[in-house]
Amino acid sequence: MALPVLPGNNFDSNVGKTKFHKSQHFDYQNQIPLMVGEFKAGIGGQPLKGARKPPRHSQYPRGEGNVAPSWVAFDKQVLQFHAHFQEAVHERSEENSRIRHCRILFYLEDDTVQVCEAKVKNSGIPQGTLLRRHRISLPPPNDDQFYTVHNFNVGTEVEFYSKVFKITDCDQFTRTFLRKLGVRVPEGEDKPVDPFSDYRKTADEGHTGLRPYERFDTLKQFLDHDRHVLRFYCWWDDTANMFGDAREMILDYFLADDTIEIREVYPPNAGRDTVATFLRRGKVPKYVPELALPGKRTQRTVLNTFGPIGKGGRYLLDSLRTGAMTDEFYKDSDLSIGAVVNCWGRKFLLCDCDEFTKEYYRTKYGITTFDPVHYSRELGVPLERQWPPFNGWGSWEDSLGNCLKVIPQPPKRDFRKFIEKDRYGLESNILRFLSVLDDGKSDSGRRFIISVYLSDDSIQVNELPTAGGGGPVGKFIERGVVTVAGTQLIGSTTLPVYYKPQDFYVGAQIELHKFKFNIIDADEYAFRYMEKHCDEFPLADCLSIQPKLSGLAEKHRDSVTDFFARNDPHDKGTVPYQQFRSLIKQLAGNQLNEHEIMTIGRHFADRGDDKVSPQILSSVSQDILRKFNFDDFHKLLNGMKYLDISGSGHLPPDSVRSVIRSNRVPLPDDLVRILIGSVDADQSGLVPYGPIVAAINWRDNPAPQPHPNAKVPPELALIWSGDADRDRVLDVNYKALLNMMSNQ
Repeated sequence: MALPVLPGNNFDSNVGKTKFHKSQHFDYQNQIPLMVGEFKAGIGGQPLKGARKPPRHSQYPRGEGNVAPSWVAFDKQVLQFHAHFQEAVHERSEENSRIRHCRILFYLEDDTVQVCEAKVKNSGIPQGTLLRRHRISLPPPNDDQFYTVHNFNVGTEVEFYSKVFKITDCDQFTRTFLRKLGVRVPEGEDKPVDPFSDYRKTADEGHTGLRPYERFDTLKQFLDHDRHVLRFYCWWDDTANMFGDAREMILDYFLADDTIEIREVYPPNAGRDTVATFLRRGKVPKYVPELALPGKRTQRTVLNTFGPIGKGGRYLLDSLRTGAMTDEFYKDSDLSIGAVVNCWGRKFLLCDCDEFTKEYYRTKYGITTFDPVHYSRELGVPLERQWPPFNGWGSWEDSLGNCLKVIPQPPKRDFRKFIEKDRYGLESNILRFLSVLDDGKSDSGRRFIISVYLSDDSIQVNELPTAGGGGPVGKFIERGVVTVAGTQLIGSTTLPVYYKPQDFYVGAQIELHKFKFNIIDADEYAFRYMEKHCDEFPLADCLSIQPKLSGLAEKHRDSVTDFFARNDPHDKGTVPYQQFRSLIKQLAGNQLNEHEIMTIGRHFADRGDDKVSPQILSSVSQDILRKFNFDDFHKLLNGMKYLDISGSGHLPPDSVRSVIRSNRVPLPDDLVRILIGSVDADQSGLVPYGPIVAAINWRDNPAPQPHPNAKVPPELALIWSGDADRDRVLDVNYKALLNMMSNQ
């Protein structure tokens, strides 16, 4: 019974209040001004009539005993419920509704829900994930709230977007988790059965084939021999037909399925259209079969045991294949070298096979002889390819490019030879020879340096100045390849023959552009390179020259003994090189040329102390730099200090030479090499660059002029003075030579 609304019968709602503020109805959400008054309380925080309570977002629920956020406390923890829903089926006589089973996954970390349905084969409906993972709101009128863990339990129904799911069971983890929350979880219920699914399952189990089935197992053969191919090289003699000829073929036998493929080998300018395959891959019968009636050639033979023909009859497979038509196909056992394969009326002679095929037949069949069959056919006269005559424009190779391609391309260089023989470090790969003109005129006294570049076999000739000559000096013949004497270029249709490095040696006569040169000497680098690569230069091979000397010494034993006793009265074991040379010339005549004599002399030379005096090196270097007026030594030293990062005063020999070349110091490579080798290197192979720069600095450290009789390195004799008469080998140790010949 309510009290009447009279003074004194109701209570003052403001008694005990301390807050009388008015909540504002405007706020910012995601930086957007919105009206949020429907969720705000009235004066003093009391809810107004008709006001909606804010939804309880349990996105980050907190446990009572754990202060960690939900996404940490419940990470990877999911509640799984087994449920089903009923779906109406329209316009089908077999079923009115369908029961679909699914799983409801509830993620504890953020209260998201996911519904999944197991896929059924040939169901014809979309299955899998029915509802993607997200937070699902409660059905109206509570659609301002979301599903939480308290809304799920066994035996309850949940509604997701107007679709009702009945939860029948859950897994053990879900049951244990709910019990810890104080929720009573009933036992699981039986899943309802879908009548139409049972009907389909029964129909599928009772379904049998309308014909007998016989299995042909070819998988094992495929797995054992996949990508294993036997290759035979064969010939097809088609000369009996008009315009036919012998044609080369390649027969491939595939072991995976016993099929054969034939491809034709087209020689250059065959005049035939190139076809990918001559015979498409497939089984090849040994004999051409007759055309059979439809249904007569089948893989299975069926017997009608009893009953009517057609529906209601009983059939049985005939294991004996009575009356079946069988075709005999080629197998690997039918193929061998010398066999003839009849391929649809065309006979192919197997002449040879590859290594895999030989190993296959050797392992499986024990065949050890694989002698190829040499097929003979009448070949036409091979036509020699001739080029148009050379007209003299450009080089022969460059003009040939206009005949090879529609768009001419420059001739290709031997790039590998260029990389291997190009200048690198202290290796110049340039052979230099001293020569004189042989024309019988007043020009015979002119001297020339012939430089042979090993990178491209090009030749350059420079003329040396002569005392009182007064003629031009410097470059005499431009660098380039030179044809052998007697080669006619204009009108030639064959590749010309060019001079090679092997054509240059001491004593040779070379004709370059109508000028005949007699080579009388070579620099030290040329001798060392030829002796190091004696397989390319046989005249510098001491081992091949020694048998010739042994024969001469055996034939003139007394003369040789008297000569050495007469020219070596003190029995030192050495004779001057000029006397040794005259003896060899007297005994051998033309059997040994000048270069071979020098090779023997260098091999058995008594050089004594070969170390060159530092004063001589400094004098020679400063004399050359003084003539070229080079005095930028401060820049040269700074360049070496720039590479010396540690400031130790030492650099690798290649770095020192590189700095000298980059500053354009006009010193020959041989002299630079000797200068670098004259200083003592440390344990790491680094050389001090300060003494090298000081030795060539003619401004601050002038050295005296070299004496004419001073000992100068042989490799520098032609560089700084141009003297061609200086003997590189002073004495020859003839006793070592005689001992070597006696031990052979």
